[in-house]
Amino acid sequence: MSLIRSERAAAGILLGAAVLGLVLANTPVGPALLGLKETHVGPAALHLDLPIGGWISDGLLAIFFFIVAVELRHELTVGELDSVSKALHPAIAAVFGVIVPALVYLAFTAGTGFADGWPVPTATDIAFALGVLAIFGRGLPNRLRVFLLALAVLDDLVAIIIIAVFFTTDPNLVDLALAVVTVALFGLLSRLLHGRMRAPIGVLMVLLAVLTWALVHDSGVHATIAGVALGLVMSRAPARRVTHALEPWSNGLILPLFAFSAALVAIPSVGLGALSPAFWGILVALPVGKFIGITFGGWLGTKVGPKKSRPKAQLGSFLVVAALGGIGFTVSLLMNELAFESNAEVRNEGTLAVLLGSSVAIVAGGIAVTVLARRYRRMHPYANA
Repeated sequence: MSLIRSERAAAGILLGAAVLGLVLANTPVGPALLGLKETHVGPAALHLDLPIGGWISDGLLAIFFFIVAVELRHELTVGELDSVSKALHPAIAAVFGVIVPALVYLAFTAGTGFADGWPVPTATDIAFALGVLAIFGRGLPNRLRVFLLALAVLDDLVAIIIIAVFFTTDPNLVDLALAVVTVALFGLLSRLLHGRMRAPIGVLMVLLAVLTWALVHDSGVHATIAGVALGLVMSRAPARRVTHALEPWSNGLILPLFAFSAALVAIPSVGLGALSPAFWGILVALPVGKFIGITFGGWLGTKVGPKKSRPKAQLGSFLVVAALGGIGFTVSLLMNELAFESNAEVRNEGTLAVLLGSSVAIVAGGIAVTVLARRYRRMHPYANA
């Protein structure tokens, strides 16, 4: 279990699962796997007759977003983002890291009818970015990891807002109201998790979590938002214990399974000129748009706020974080599925673009981290002695 908690191992497993899915989808077993992914299971009477791929992206991924929400709350309350002065710099970098790739994408798709895909290249995969930093960044100061973590957490907050606002259609207000009640009860019960009543209260909380997910799913809001809401209201101490227990399952099963499922795409046998503008927009916006946006936002953040609290300009660190920020992967794949849900051909091209764009960012980020780490070790030979 300790190995699966490792950022390096998590990134490797995630990449391996995506590669395996893409490879198998283009072999003779590909049609059978794609058919299995689209097989519907679940009670239709409860509006839960979902394809297996839907159970993965809407169901299992809610657990991942629960963990993200707990991490987000921790950083905003007692972590690296617990004050305006701490949060301002990574927040500016995160905002421009969302705006610039969205604009790059829209420039590629202007007038084509694919503008709805603008959220796809705006995401950063925390696990993958931190994994690449851990693999190649031996000797780097912890402040760089802290800045990357803060930026990625804020980036995830933006992604959550985008999913909740832009991918919600005709919400059922009754279901949402009931979900608010179940979330409130979940949060209240989490504060009673102690002593002899811990086991029955825990069981009741699990039932409330499942009911919340079902209500949010039925409301028209993307079901992963249920995981976010539950993670934000759960009492801090039990939430940290639960996420510690869930982390190996998320790293070793949930995220790889989602990556495998999302990457089950038959590579189109068409020329480069026949690929949609959405493909090119995502492919360029992820590694290039993110790089430009985060670099500019990181620099601008050193010019904003009281002079005494401004961080020192460290161009090398900004460039490294900006390169890693282009690793969209998990959340970008989810955004792609939501944005092009009704257009399978463009959705498949978008998946390939996310994988290729993220791969470019992985290579660029790995090189940037390696160069900076070597430079830092030469300048501080006894820092890690």
